[in-house]
Amino acid sequence: MAFESVNKVAEADFPTRWGAFRIMGFEGVLPSARPCCEHGEASGKRVEGLVALVMGDIHAEAPIVRIHSQCLTGDVFGSLRCDCRLQLELALRKIADEGAGILLYEQQEGRGIGLMAKLKAYELQDSGLDTVEANVELGFAPDCRAYELPAEVLKLLGVSAVRLITNNPEKVSALQAAGIEVTERVSAEVEAQDTFERYLRTKQAKMGHILDSIPDALVGEE
Repeated sequence: MAFESVNKVAEADFPTRWGAFRIMGFEGVLPSARPCCEHGEASGKRVEGLVALVMGDIHAEAPIVRIHSQCLTGDVFGSLRCDCRLQLELALRKIADEGAGILLYEQQEGRGIGLMAKLKAYELQDSGLDTVEANVELGFAPDCRAYELPAEVLKLLGVSAVRLITNNPEKVSALQAAGIEVTERVSAEVEAQDTFERYLRTKQAKMGHILDSIPDALVGEE
């Protein structure tokens, strides 16, 4: 779905324990809500937000970039039901190690279904469903996210090619389709823990995520 407009709304210095960034806020206006939930269609325009953390010279060469979907439970509360916070910190370390790069943080909680629906999905997972089955049971697609806004923000930043930190081939395809060249896919794989190994196997088996540390023999168990 094409954005009617994408604009930078704020920019400031942003010191972190990984180093000094510039933090930028962007908003994109869509003509209507995304048709993901099966429970009905929302009307009216929708505003989507994205925060970019930018470090160093991002124009000397294709910068290392991470598109990270908001995960309150993991990023803030340290949940070990998923690998989100570990991936976020991995990406920030990689950017800091190179001295340049971009983190694009999207407001797409629960793969786009929202926080309350995500908690309902947790409840269903506790009764035995996997993360994909829980989303579908609630009337959502397995993954409601879209990546047009990150692509538009990269264009506003003057970046036309990136090295993308991801295990998700859909992110690579989405950026390429939007006119951003992905010159390299950099693994975002973290060490699996017992609390989220099933979650990772589900993403590998049902969503096509690339996870080299999980043997193919285990995929069929999910």
